[in-house]
Amino acid sequence: MNTHWEHEDTGDDAEESMVRPYTITRGRTAPERDDLTLITVLTTLDEPLDARGAPLRPGRLQPEHRLILARCRRPVAVAEVAAGLDLPVSVTKILVGDLISQGLLGARAPISVAWAAGGADRRLLAAVRDGLRRL
Repeated sequence: MNTHWEHEDTGDDAEESMVRPYTITRGRTAPERDDLTLITVLTTLDEPLDARGAPLRPGRLQPEHRLILARCRRPVAVAEVAAGLDLPVSVTKILVGDLISQGLLGARAPISVAWAAGGADRRLLAAVRDGLRRL
């Protein structure tokens, strides 16, 4: 499978240009945040505010940043964002970190999604525990 950062000679009528991950991240090779995992849940913030409570004016966004914000309108994991954008996870984490630091994207551990939906189902957890004990 060819991705947009691999070279494929498609002639002059190529629909996509080759953009290397190094270019997308502006030369950064590692994310600044170490708390982003494959299953970290991301959500676009509806009305981001700065520390004073004023509406946040985001810095200049790259097309990939805008695509991430669009995909995260509903809760989605980092791995899903990377797969959907056909980007390496490391590149996605760098871009996600940019958006979090600008206050445009929220990130949380996946368990908080279950709690936000009313908490974990104790019967299901007990059934899993009992099944594991029987092994």
